[in-house]
Amino acid sequence: MTTARATLAELAVTHAGAARVFHRNRLDFCCGGRRPLEEVCDEKGLDVAAILEAIAREDRLAPDGPDWAVEPLRALVQHIVGTYHARLREVLPELVQMADKVERRHGDKGTCPTGLTALLASMHVDVLDHLQKEEQILFPLILSGAGSRAAGPAFAMEREHDGHAENLRRVRALTDDLLPPPEACTTWRALYLGLQQLESELMDHIHLENNVLFPRALAGEAVAKSTLV
Repeated sequence: MTTARATLAELAVTHAGAARVFHRNRLDFCCGGRRPLEEVCDEKGLDVAAILEAIAREDRLAPDGPDWAVEPLRALVQHIVGTYHARLREVLPELVQMADKVERRHGDKGTCPTGLTALLASMHVDVLDHLQKEEQILFPLILSGAGSRAAGPAFAMEREHDGHAENLRRVRALTDDLLPPPEACTTWRALYLGLQQLESELMDHIHLENNVLFPRALAGEAVAKSTLV
């Protein structure tokens, strides 16, 4: 479905290279993924033909990997928890510590991202609570085969995803779009690189849930029983 009328979510689901193109062009394909590409490009002044060409080019370069649009739901849930949930639990505390170090050492500079530590600490609390609700409520419901009755919890998680996306925008606002100033020390630069990676991974994570896992589960797709003893 490589057309200008396809939504960002549809393109991200069906084309391996689409997410990389969207990341480069700052196009929200996770929480804002249900909008047509041509509409978003028109709004941002982007050439839709150039975006489609970039997606095709990335597709040709993309390594083979699982197609999460068709892999078993149990494998998809395990991938989300083992990859994205695990990474968030590992990375967010590190970013909070780095931001605190930068603010303590460079708080006298006008370019210092004052307030970033507090924002990241709040994000950490919110994200841990969100992951717990998914792992203890929504995902077990889906894996039990009751995904078609999970509309309420899935909708609640999508609304929380919107909050995570808003926090990413606030991070960019506090950090001059994650561009370190010339006087930035090594920790400061590493912090911004880490935040770029967090943004990229969190968007991929939300996309997989909003645009792949939840629609498949709510459509009543059968879940294979676990082979684990």
